[in-house]
Amino acid sequence: MELDFERCYRVVDSRDQRFDGWFYTGVTSTGIYCRPSCPAVTPKRHNVRFFASAAAAQQAGLRACRRCHPDATPGSPDWDRRADLVGRAMRLIGDGVVDRDGVPGLARRLGYTERHLTRVLTEQVGAGPLALARAQRAQTARILVERTALTVAEIAFAAGFGSVRQFNDTFRTVYGGPPSTLRGRVPPGAPDRAGVITVRLAFRRPMAVDAVLGFLADRAVPGVESADGGGYRRALRLPYGAGTMALTPHDGFLAAALHLADLRDLAPAVSRCRRLFDLDADPAAVDAVLGADPALAAAVAAEPGVRVPGAVDGFELAVRAVVGQQISVSAARRVLARLCAATASQTAAPTDDLSPFPGPAELLALPDDAFAMPAARRGTLRALAAGVADGGIGLDPGSDRVELSHRLTALPGIGPWTAGYVAMRALGDPDVLLGTDLGVRRGAAALGLPAAPADLTAHADRWRPWRSYANLRLWRSATPMKSTSE
Repeated sequence: MELDFERCYRVVDSRDQRFDGWFYTGVTSTGIYCRPSCPAVTPKRHNVRFFASAAAAQQAGLRACRRCHPDATPGSPDWDRRADLVGRAMRLIGDGVVDRDGVPGLARRLGYTERHLTRVLTEQVGAGPLALARAQRAQTARILVERTALTVAEIAFAAGFGSVRQFNDTFRTVYGGPPSTLRGRVPPGAPDRAGVITVRLAFRRPMAVDAVLGFLADRAVPGVESADGGGYRRALRLPYGAGTMALTPHDGFLAAALHLADLRDLAPAVSRCRRLFDLDADPAAVDAVLGADPALAAAVAAEPGVRVPGAVDGFELAVRAVVGQQISVSAARRVLARLCAATASQTAAPTDDLSPFPGPAELLALPDDAFAMPAARRGTLRALAAGVADGGIGLDPGSDRVELSHRLTALPGIGPWTAGYVAMRALGDPDVLLGTDLGVRRGAAALGLPAAPADLTAHADRWRPWRSYANLRLWRSATPMKSTSE
């Protein structure tokens, strides 16, 4: 990734928060690296180097600034939205795939050799998959050191390190001291073992938090999730066990209270929270393009920073999309609630009132009467679940968008609208236009835009590469008429 020195230095000199996560500032005279908005005195030019990732800065021998916590910044919106190998790999590493399956497992998921994957990541990000995973482990470990009273050994293995020695060596390298230097920050009542851990999830301003909460509240499935103006809460299905998350908005960040059955799921839980609320988006870039269209300019000015709600689980989102075909949002909620109630006792979360959404095997085991829908749609859901269960359909954030679309539309009962909706929310594709969606068409008509799908698609070329965000704008313009999308 090319970083222009003059442009980056101007950003650092102005302490522009919008570029946090885009790059990292290394200061050779102090041996630390910072986020661009760090409040410290701007370093002299000859002492500055710029890095594409925190891992690259760490490999250069720099430690994280304890003032601005550059390792806890929003992720790069470039890697978050990219559909190429680098973007897919970065999302999977963020979800903890390297910690669970190693670099060979990551390479298999992506369909490339380990050597090629390492070469491409090093060229683009400045560090290979092991170094990137190591940087993430260090961030997870810091959270556990600061937020829990766990022993060093427990933190080391929960964060994904192979040994206590490896953990201590990494902590000294990244933070310039042993874990005990951060132990004084443990909050009162911190859990001794698995329990609630509160994490600050930063985002780039502006952010229309109420828009995301409203979207999720309209679609909240009883027994799985709940949402209102004060926040969002739901059960999670994680690699090592069940969990719950409760997200509460604050000025400049979301507070995530995570209740985990296994602390090794901390990094995946954080990653899924960020994807659900689209916290790594670049709202300035999105709004600049959409706001340039006179039809959308007033809506963008009145409500800047609208995000595209993502998904905590790709299979769940695909099921929601299929169920939501050609019925209202409220009707889809009722059908989904019945499905979830039939499996709730099998997948209890750490709290009694919520259960995770059923997985592929659980859905396949349900009797016909659990599916309150036509037989053809029931068959579509079972075909989808079978494809995911046998590995033929991948719905994780590292899936190839084009390949997934082909595999989904090959299933009976899944067409372009469903595949596009899944790509937009489960894979985070920023440039999907749902031109045939009834709510999108109503919103377009309300704003004086052409409502016919072909004409709207032609007009929407000016919104590239942010047409997914335009869908949200159009849906909101159609309120109180609800989209037929799930």
